[in-house]
Amino acid sequence: MQQTQEHRAIRQTVRKFVEQELNPHVDAWEAAEIFPAREVFRKLGELGLLGITKPAEFGGLGLDASFSVAFAEELGHCTCGALPMAIGVVTDMATPALARFGSDALRREFLAPTLTGERVCSIAVSEPGAGSDVASVTTTARRDGDDYVIDGSKMWITNGMQADWVCLLANTGEGPAHANKSLIIVPMDRPGITRSKIRKLGMWASDTAQLFFDGVRVPTRFRIGDEGRGFAMQMQQFQEERLFVSASTLVTFDRLIAQTAEYTKQRKAFGQSILDNQSVHFRLAELQTEVEALRALIYRTVGMYIENKDDPEVVKLASMCKLKSGRLARELVDGCLQYWGGMGFTWDNPVARAYRDLRLGSIGGGADEVMLGIISKAMGTLPRKARG
Repeated sequence: MQQTQEHRAIRQTVRKFVEQELNPHVDAWEAAEIFPAREVFRKLGELGLLGITKPAEFGGLGLDASFSVAFAEELGHCTCGALPMAIGVVTDMATPALARFGSDALRREFLAPTLTGERVCSIAVSEPGAGSDVASVTTTARRDGDDYVIDGSKMWITNGMQADWVCLLANTGEGPAHANKSLIIVPMDRPGITRSKIRKLGMWASDTAQLFFDGVRVPTRFRIGDEGRGFAMQMQQFQEERLFVSASTLVTFDRLIAQTAEYTKQRKAFGQSILDNQSVHFRLAELQTEVEALRALIYRTVGMYIENKDDPEVVKLASMCKLKSGRLARELVDGCLQYWGGMGFTWDNPVARAYRDLRLGSIGGGADEVMLGIISKAMGTLPRKARG
């Protein structure tokens, strides 16, 4: 992935934003278990950072996905995982399908004000009984004249307590599970919607909600694209999500390794620094090599995505990025925490926070096991009975 002056400019802008507008407040927002979404997104919108890849006619910058990856990387300078995730929901999880397949009227009404930071959005796919198994969602949207009537619930909804609208996946027909779903924009001020906050192991500054829909009416014109195409559009939307999630870990990994090296250099035991032990500096070298390998995989994937985002090879490689980033997070953070000793087990330690936050990487956006299934299917090694 080529790095141009334009890429470097966006990186510099994002890093400055993180250092000035996010990091000074992270501890307070973590303690409050919520961040001021509208305030943060308005500032991002003023910088043009919420619509990097979105169409210019709706307020985006119209750039390719390499700029989005650069944006995600620099968000890794944030000293918690919650804020990059919450921002990524708006830029790369809840809006790609709307930007690509939504009607002009729908994009003017919902996408444009979201890109300026005037509205906060969420992606509403997971349910209490259907997380990574997207085909099993049970929320329904029944036609009634020119409206859909929505019943059901959604779980693990990032930004859910503050969202102005959600991109919701619901069953709109009786056909096969992969062909009976639609993506629908649902304004969160509609009667029949209730929200319940979820407390989590990590990602504290990001509000997460369970949403309940009881006879919620929205016009059918709020549907994105054709009815019954929701599952396919959500699968495409997942590719951008997985690239964002993977890229957002890279600088975080770099930072954790550097912090661990500095701490172990200062910490003494048995007459020498911890870092002087070959097992420690060799292990940090191995972990840094793994980070660079992941970075190369992500850059290769985004290059192919730019050439043809519908190429099946992109699905395989994006799944590999997601799998590798989630597993490397567990390995790297656990390894670094070990070298911090007792200090690593204290609540406010940066490695301890990363230990809590980054564990989500192997679960959210498709669990490791789902990624392995996608990769195996692409390789032709998945047993026929497991293909569905």
